[in-house]
Amino acid sequence: MRFSGWRVLKEGLTGNKGWGPQWRDPEPKRDYDVVIIGGGGHGLATAYYLAAEHGITNVAVLEKGYLGGGNVGRNTTIVRANYYLPGNSEFYSHSLRLWEGLEQELNYNAMMSQRGILNLYHNDGQRDAAVRRGNSIINQGDDAELLNRDQVRALAPYLNFDNNRFPIMGALMQRRAGTARHDAVAWGFARGADMRGVDLIQNCEVTGIDVEAGKVTGVQTSRGVIRAKKVALAAAGRSGQVAAMAGLTLPIESHVLQAFVSEGVKPLIDQVITFAEGHLYISQSDKGGLVFGSYLDFYSSYAARGNLPMVEHTMENCVAMVPAVSKARLLRSWGGIMDMTPDGSPIIDHAPIDGLYLNCGWCYGGFKATPGSGNAYAHLIATDRPHGAAAWFKLDRFRSGYGLMDEEGTGAQHNLH
Repeated sequence: MRFSGWRVLKEGLTGNKGWGPQWRDPEPKRDYDVVIIGGGGHGLATAYYLAAEHGITNVAVLEKGYLGGGNVGRNTTIVRANYYLPGNSEFYSHSLRLWEGLEQELNYNAMMSQRGILNLYHNDGQRDAAVRRGNSIINQGDDAELLNRDQVRALAPYLNFDNNRFPIMGALMQRRAGTARHDAVAWGFARGADMRGVDLIQNCEVTGIDVEAGKVTGVQTSRGVIRAKKVALAAAGRSGQVAAMAGLTLPIESHVLQAFVSEGVKPLIDQVITFAEGHLYISQSDKGGLVFGSYLDFYSSYAARGNLPMVEHTMENCVAMVPAVSKARLLRSWGGIMDMTPDGSPIIDHAPIDGLYLNCGWCYGGFKATPGSGNAYAHLIATDRPHGAAAWFKLDRFRSGYGLMDEEGTGAQHNLH
């Protein structure tokens, strides 16, 4: 089934009786070439690119709950490629280019909105850092503009420019950045993978990883044993627990990152705005809700909920930057489980066990990385060689100390990212 304006019109005129399921609900087979653990954005994207670009279709995606029920459905939907350091810069540039053609490729409306992102700066040091970052982004081949105070005011007059502690001096803008609909991204990749023969198996929890003579042979699941030549982890905040099933200890910690949405209000915020002093990010959804978040809760947890002190901190920052939102009512909040690495950058690499592959440690960058991650991970699984855009994401950098990517400049150690 292909989607089109004509098809929507036809179904609307005929009672919407022609729509069918978007993907199958198959029983798991006994053997696969590749088993992917995790049916979120990264796992589904990996399955899609394995089939679409490498012709590997004897693939199963195993999800303990429902597809897209984890972090891909629990985020603030921001898409951007404004990273600074080599390694991250190339990767997110690659991912943004995939985003820009994704809806046409998948024939699915992911509601990609390149509305732009404004990273505010409030002092001379932050301005200098914005200049360096902007030059790095431009050298990478992506867009960046340094805006002064008046230019920012023309785009976002509702901001608190004269905050006594954090006056707004200007912003670094990337116009190609924006947002996408998180659920639709997962559904689009799921539909595309299923159309190419991939089995998407829901309610199938992996309870063990079978290893014989240093080589992976399959997985134990709540629906029986499934054998596989290759097993790929894409379990986000649960990566450490899943890797432990194979006897591995990964250099990650799992932390809660809260996000919030207000009641629907009239159109106010056109771009994505970030507040440098408070690490706040905010945008407005198509339904009118203000979507925003800030720091991690800074304690290790697997609970998809947060704590009240971080709620208060986030609200303080939100009102400090956009005073008008103080009268908006909070509609709901949620928490995603972030798999945090010591240097704030991800891992896409072979595991020390033959036939086992790792995709984890996405920290704050998981959603915006979705197509790039799936594309690079599929390349690694299919060819056993790293994709050029993800060549820096090696596991052994944490052992050797070579190639660490301290994107935030806070030190390559736990609890700081």
